[in-house]
Amino acid sequence: MAYASNDGVQLYYEIDGDDNADTEGTTVFIGDLGYGAWQWGWQYPAVAGEYTAIVPELRGTGRSDSPAGPYSVSTFIDDLMIVLADAEVTSVHLVGAGLGGMIGLAIARQHARVTSLTVIGTAPAATMRKQNADADLETLWAPPTDRESLTESVEAAVSSSFSHRHPDVIDRIVEWRVDEDASRPAWESQVAAIHEFDLTDCLYEITVPTLVIHGMADTVWPPTAAKQLAMELPRGEWAPIEDAGHLVHAEASRVVNDTLIGFLTDH
Repeated sequence: MAYASNDGVQLYYEIDGDDNADTEGTTVFIGDLGYGAWQWGWQYPAVAGEYTAIVPELRGTGRSDSPAGPYSVSTFIDDLMIVLADAEVTSVHLVGAGLGGMIGLAIARQHARVTSLTVIGTAPAATMRKQNADADLETLWAPPTDRESLTESVEAAVSSSFSHRHPDVIDRIVEWRVDEDASRPAWESQVAAIHEFDLTDCLYEITVPTLVIHGMADTVWPPTAAKQLAMELPRGEWAPIEDAGHLVHAEASRVVNDTLIGFLTDH
């Protein structure tokens, strides 16, 4: 557990890896809109044994500061560069979900230190012109003090079959969200970063190997947009997960972990 500071904004991150972990292949998990570090609870332990793993909490969530917004993707990139410098990390594999996937795409376009990129449940813009569709971000929000609304929000982010099979997991996620998720002002500041971001016409500039994982029952980001993203990236790999929603890395964690670790091993 550590903190880095970007112009007075304290940024919390966790770093882990055993003595034999591959520090050259440090894996950094970048979180989704409004969610705390809990969202990587299924991937972090699986990766940290073989690789050094870092989970920063975006400004506005968890134990990081929540300065007044709006925020931008470039601000989140600056934050992450500060965290990597504090952790003395050079080359990285980036894994980003939703907003974190957008941040990962932008970093991979700008910085040579990215070895590979994995994006989960994301798209290159909030408005997907080629699909004539917009991201449905509001379903991800719920007041951290309202457990009923949190439950409805979690259920909207997973498939209906998962909700019926695993109500205990839904309850556990709700408890984590109470403790770690963004307040409404911080959430709206993060939303602003999504709405000002658009790499639709620049994807050819992202030349690192990129794995695009997407739940085919995702109602937040249309699967068609994610498939198009994979097709337009020069080294994109499409990994659809059937009958899984936006939180595909939680509800289909075993499949996602196997796919992710295989990709990391290859690169």
